[in-house]
Amino acid sequence: MTDVTLHDKVLLDALPALTAAFGIGEVLEHRFLAEGSMNRNWRIDTGQRSYAVRQITDVPVAKVRRNLGVLPHLAADGLPVPVALTTTDGATVVEIDGHSYCLLPWVDGTHIQGTGLTLAQARDLGALLARLHQSLERHAPSEVPEQDRIVKVTGADVARERADRLLGLIPDEGGDAFDRAAAEALVERKAVLAAHTDQQPSVRMAAGRHGWTHGDFQYRNLLRSGDEVTAILDWDRLAVRPYAEEVARTAQVQFGVDGRFDLDRVAAFVAGYRSYIPLVEGELADGVERLWWKRMTDFWQLEFHYDRGDTSCDDLFLADEELLRWWTGHRAEVQTAFRAA
Repeated sequence: MTDVTLHDKVLLDALPALTAAFGIGEVLEHRFLAEGSMNRNWRIDTGQRSYAVRQITDVPVAKVRRNLGVLPHLAADGLPVPVALTTTDGATVVEIDGHSYCLLPWVDGTHIQGTGLTLAQARDLGALLARLHQSLERHAPSEVPEQDRIVKVTGADVARERADRLLGLIPDEGGDAFDRAAAEALVERKAVLAAHTDQQPSVRMAAGRHGWTHGDFQYRNLLRSGDEVTAILDWDRLAVRPYAEEVARTAQVQFGVDGRFDLDRVAAFVAGYRSYIPLVEGELADGVERLWWKRMTDFWQLEFHYDRGDTSCDDLFLADEELLRWWTGHRAEVQTAFRAA
């Protein structure tokens, strides 16, 4: 039995209880969505509407309930946020046969990466992120504890040890093209870390404002129709972070394409954000440098590959490694783009 068939059987077994809990009527069609998330997702269609079903597998259920509870407030502020359905007793998550599920209205749209956006759309995207941060500040799950301002920094020595461990897992002979590319990248990363050890962030407190952030605001979690974002998806990572960190991360994932940053779109995106939340240059510079160092010391895709046997992120590693090489050689240019007013 294939994985998709197994997933469909799990949903089919749960559907009677699921449809009864949320009162959505008979399901006429269903489709497993293989792409896009560490949780399991389906589209289901009734005679009246279409819905996205999520089986929660990678996030604590209490956290999912907390996060889904914020969404109606964001939608009321005019943000394009699909609001989770609730049961007759007001629950956003139901448990069926040992599995937890939530249900959201289906939203049509497309995912568009960096250079697919015009400069005006890039600026609007920055403005949307700032509006989201402002709305989260008004409707956050709780106050921001002081300890949440502490940022973990991985030292160069620790990163080199992790690289050595991964190198030990790569076959000396008989490996495939990915093994060879990974080994080459790890050796190069160790050398670059040795050359930049003195440039790792030395302060545990990130500069500037902190608050509740989406955590993965980028094209894979944004649906667009024409010039507009029609839905902000995937709220699993809602947490307190420096605003500059989310600005820098979104710019990297959204506009880091073909092995380099699209600096014009980065500048437009940051300018759009700063038109609502005027982060000062020091905050942004700190956020950008911290993200660069985090990418220098992080090997999560290779840990998925060699520790879990999960190859779904192999392409991400190869693309991110190419971008990191370029970024390391053009850090001043990247900082200039983030100073856009």
